[in-house]
Amino acid sequence: MSIDSLTALIRTIPDFPRPGIQFRDVTTLLADGPGFAELVARLASVARPLDPDLIVGIEARGFILGAALATVLGKGFVPVRKAGKLPGKTVGIDYVLEYGTDRLELHEGQVPPDTRVILVDDLIATGGTALAAAQLLREQGAIVLMALFAVDLPDLGGKALLEADGVAAQALIAFEGD
Repeated sequence: MSIDSLTALIRTIPDFPRPGIQFRDVTTLLADGPGFAELVARLASVARPLDPDLIVGIEARGFILGAALATVLGKGFVPVRKAGKLPGKTVGIDYVLEYGTDRLELHEGQVPPDTRVILVDDLIATGGTALAAAQLLREQGAIVLMALFAVDLPDLGGKALLEADGVAAQALIAFEGD
């Protein structure tokens, strides 16, 4: 299956969550068995040579892709969640959004120092959440090998923001403009 075929499986929802936004909905790709399998295989081909110790997924669709990727690679999976969602003792980071602040957390000690991780999410837009997740992992002493995404919205600059902070970033599909 080609990248164009995968791209065609991603639904665009105009004016969501507000007027002027073209929401790129990967759930339609996830619902397509062959497309989902191809997406995970392509993510694995990028991740495998880096030989990570763990895959870390950002809430919520990063859990789906990250867990699938971890399974294919035979690696463990760690979720980075929004505040108050994890039952054990957590470590976290507060970060700024365009409309306020938010917090990401992970279980304390789940990512030991010097653990080599790949950070996964479905989409990179402005990059704030991914950058916060990378910073949280680094604060735990992790080595963030890469941030890996199914989709990039390059006009919003998130991938460039990560790279400027020293986090290699790659996406399989890009939606320019509109």
